[in-house]
Amino acid sequence: MSDGTPEARQALLDGLLSGGVSSILERLEIPAVPVLRPAPDQVSGFRVRLDLHGTQPAVWRRLELPGDLTLPRVHDLIQTAMGWTDSHLHRFRTGPDPRSSYFVTTFDLEDDEEGLLEDDVRLDQLLATAGDTLWYDYDFGDGWDHVLRVEAVLDEPPAVVRCTGGAMACPPEDCGGIGGYEQLAGWVNSGYDDAHLPEGFEDASHGRGWLPRDWHPDVFDLEAVDAALSVALVEPVDLSEELTALSDQLERRGIRLLREILRRSQAQGPMDVTEDEAARLTEPYRILLEVLGDGVTLTGAGYLPPSVVEQYAERSGITGWWIGKANREDLTPPVASVRTAARALGLVSVRKGRLTPTAAGIRCRTDPLALWGHVVGRLPLGTKDFDRQAGWMALAVAGSGVAAEDWAVEVVDLLRALGWRAGRDRYVSPSPTSPTLRVLEQLAGSVRQGWRVTGTDPAVAASARAVVHRG
Repeated sequence: MSDGTPEARQALLDGLLSGGVSSILERLEIPAVPVLRPAPDQVSGFRVRLDLHGTQPAVWRRLELPGDLTLPRVHDLIQTAMGWTDSHLHRFRTGPDPRSSYFVTTFDLEDDEEGLLEDDVRLDQLLATAGDTLWYDYDFGDGWDHVLRVEAVLDEPPAVVRCTGGAMACPPEDCGGIGGYEQLAGWVNSGYDDAHLPEGFEDASHGRGWLPRDWHPDVFDLEAVDAALSVALVEPVDLSEELTALSDQLERRGIRLLREILRRSQAQGPMDVTEDEAARLTEPYRILLEVLGDGVTLTGAGYLPPSVVEQYAERSGITGWWIGKANREDLTPPVASVRTAARALGLVSVRKGRLTPTAAGIRCRTDPLALWGHVVGRLPLGTKDFDRQAGWMALAVAGSGVAAEDWAVEVVDLLRALGWRAGRDRYVSPSPTSPTLRVLEQLAGSVRQGWRVTGTDPAVAASARAVVHRG
């Protein structure tokens, strides 16, 4: 009660002396709406310590923040610095009492709740001197309460938000609050001893599969947190309408994973390629168009003739790594995959038993930049909801500069966030595979070097960004 009014202190004393503890809550006056300071003319900075309330040892972060950050931006930074995934609702309040005055979010307004909206409230309207605090609630089910305490006021606001210290890993999402986190931490620290297996897990394998990859309660990676903060406030450039709708869909549910991917520094990179790069990227389709010429008659079963398969496999580099003879399309999936992609991209078509280049295929087959522009202009592929959404997620991930070997993992995480599962089992992750992902892999060299492409190709990333940011 050190910050309480004389009347509030007297109410507390009276309640204690009379034994009527319940009367304390009735007599303490807590403003229904937070009281704001005027925004200062000169912006300063704050060095703050962010603690996850109730954890022992303490889970905490030390941050340097400019005072003119709005509360939604502070929310983003808290999520990033702690390691949460923004999968639940949040709330800022002015004091430790759960009944303290608080700010409403856009979600609250949609739920017909009234109050002071957090969107335009600045941090320096709530904090001014060392010792000032701001409380932040996250996930009302698990009940993660955080306190942001000012350690020092900085004369100049930091040019970038920084994390300068901290300890302990963020608890896993949906682990059951402080009690569940303590059970998990004890189990991991015991070396996954079955005697300490938390309730709810069938066995150690089930528990370890549920935990975030490489999670350990005692591990805090300052460099990784600081790097994440450096992109947390970056605004993505304009997105295509369909991807914007998917991003908004996730944000309405409090999930910021797609937004974080789109805000990565490389996601803001160039969206064009050179003629040499276009020639390299589109090689699988150019060679197919050249081999087809004016068109070829398919076999009775609808496959490419063996001589065409052999010619394509040799010129494209497939024979250098494929284990089979590469003379039958039905037994040479890499050839079939390119043909399927080329047809979906509108470069070839089947009519009266013949596979022939389309008008677009004929127009582009000798012009690498035109062919690249056509391919990019047709992505993402598919008409079904899953193929479209999986395609957009693949493009967002590839455009953010992620190495090709990690595309699938990030795409699966995004598809799960969108609600996709494999079959009816809500615990089984969906497949990341989509027609669009296949095209990205072919652009990245899977036809010439093998199914599994690795590393980051700047030209492929630029191609994906050209789609992601297409108006």
